[in-house]
Amino acid sequence: MEDHESQRKVRILCLHGFRTSGEILKQLVLRWPEPVLQKLDLVFLDGPFPAQGRSDVEGIFDPPYFEWFQANEEFTEYTNFEECLAYIEDYMLKNGPFDGFLSFSQGAILAAALPGMQAQGVALGKVDKIKFLIEISGAKFGENRFGMPKLASNAFSKPIDCPSLHFIGEKDFMKAESIALLEAFQDPVVIHHPRGHTVPKLVDYF
Repeated sequence: MEDHESQRKVRILCLHGFRTSGEILKQLVLRWPEPVLQKLDLVFLDGPFPAQGRSDVEGIFDPPYFEWFQANEEFTEYTNFEECLAYIEDYMLKNGPFDGFLSFSQGAILAAALPGMQAQGVALGKVDKIKFLIEISGAKFGENRFGMPKLASNAFSKPIDCPSLHFIGEKDFMKAESIALLEAFQDPVVIHHPRGHTVPKLVDYF
C-alpha cells in the first residue's frame, strides 16, 4: 500500500501579477488541461497591498486588485518588500507545507528571487526549502528593466539550484527579461508559447 506522502498532490502557492488578484490567476490557470490540474493542489494568494493605481485588467476581470510590493516609476527603488516576504512566510506557516511556487509577472519576479534569498537566510527561513518554481512571464531583479531590492541583492549571486519551468511568450513585452532570467538557474526548462503577456492555455502541449 502506498504511503500518504506518495499519494499527496503537489502543493503549489500561486502568486498573481501586478494589480490583479489570486482569483484572476486562478481563472487563467484553471483553463489548463484536466490531466495537468488533477496532479496539482493549487492555492491562490492575494498580494498584501491593495492596488495603488489603475489595473490593466479593469473591464476584463473584476476587482479587487492587489500588489505584492511597490516601486517607483523606474523600478529602481522598492517599498514594502520586506513586509511582502513576511506576509508570504506567515501564510506558508499557517497553510503549508508548500512544495513550490507558480507565479506570473510581478509574482514571478518575486518568486524567482525567493530560492536565492532563502538559501542566504534572508527570507522564508521558517519554512521548508522551495522544491521548484513555475515562472510565467518572469524576470530578474537587477536586469535592465528592474532594479534590485536590498534584501534580494545577493539572490542571484550564484546559479540557483532549484528546478524551474519557464513559460515565455513570443509577443510578451517582457520576453527579453524572461530569457535573461534563465541564466540565473542551473537547469531551467523552457516552454515557448505564441502569445503575449498572459498565462498560456497549454492546449497545444498536452
